Amino acid sequence: MIIGVPKEIKDNEARVGVTPAGAKALVEAGHVVLVETMAGAASGFDDAEYQNAGAEIVGDAGHVWGKADTVVKVKEPIEKEYVYFREGLILFTYLHLAPLPELTNRLLESKVAGIAYETVRDRNGMLPLLMPMSEVAGRMSVQVGATYLEKERGGRGILLGGVPGVPPAHVTIVGGGIVGTNAAKIALGFGAKVTLIDMNLNRLRELDDLFGGRLYTLASNSYNIAQATREADLVIGGVLIPGATAPKIVTRAMVAQMKKGAVIVDVAIDQGGCVETARPTSHSNPSYTVDGVVHYCVTNMPGAVPHTSTLALTNSTFPYLLRLANLGAREALRKDAGLADGLNTWMGTLTHRGVAESQQRPWTAAANVLG
Repeated sequence: MIIGVPKEIKDNEARVGVTPAGAKALVEAGHVVLVETMAGAASGFDDAEYQNAGAEIVGDAGHVWGKADTVVKVKEPIEKEYVYFREGLILFTYLHLAPLPELTNRLLESKVAGIAYETVRDRNGMLPLLMPMSEVAGRMSVQVGATYLEKERGGRGILLGGVPGVPPAHVTIVGGGIVGTNAAKIALGFGAKVTLIDMNLNRLRELDDLFGGRLYTLASNSYNIAQATREADLVIGGVLIPGATAPKIVTRAMVAQMKKGAVIVDVAIDQGGCVETARPTSHSNPSYTVDGVVHYCVTNMPGAVPHTSTLALTNSTFPYLLRLANLGAREALRKDAGLADGLNTWMGTLTHRGVAESQQRPWTAAANVLG
């Protein structure tokens, strides 16, 4: 199989879909790896490393997309890349289609096989390819929030951990999954007062045990969310419904009641955001203010730490990529139901329920289209 690795072109996206180590393993397995020049440079991997691994360095993106059987990326294609779509192409990347109907249209019209990292499941029903970036984003959300609480960034001028004689900032985390848990670790490490909200009471019990009672937990309902966000200096949104649009847990009315200069970091923005006032931003223009509250809603947060993020991501994605290359997409998807959960589009058919329900489209289960 020919594996193509284009350079990411989303705003300030510096990660890369395959490392030199991955390229070497693919070549040793008998595959051809085409890497667009400088694709890995911002993650710390230069062209020479890929060449030494046996990959071929290609000068332009069109050649990579045009020759490859499978294109491996990090972020969903942007409009400039739609021209490369073609029937039979396998695209293995984060897709986050639920809030992106136009990208969905283009994938379906071009009959691209779109396998989304964020909906692949393992034998335990977990999301192994989303997890590493959720870990990074969850930890980053506190760093980012602490920075935007500074006065020069529009924040309240509060130090997250306080100092002796001065109380720390209050951090409210909405969602007790991977993002929320990692955010809590870092926020508590900073010395902040942390409240975490989740609808799953068993998960709240687990987190209470995990953090030894240092974490305040609240059952998710509109009253508790309104009260916790009103008291918060920093709100972190980490709600996820795999493949589907994130529910608007924090409403516009709640935001209006927050402190002036408080900060919201909506990590769920890839799936539309769980804060009603959230809209996608970029690393070039990361924040805006609504009702005096600073919003940070960058859709590719982990791209700011590309070396760490690329290694963490490819550690998880590479075994699936090698399976796709060795077996071919159809056979690999047939043999692995968890990988088939990652299939969002196939030969013009939408194959993921969450995306279909978010966009009110018909869909067909992957098992039915794969035969």
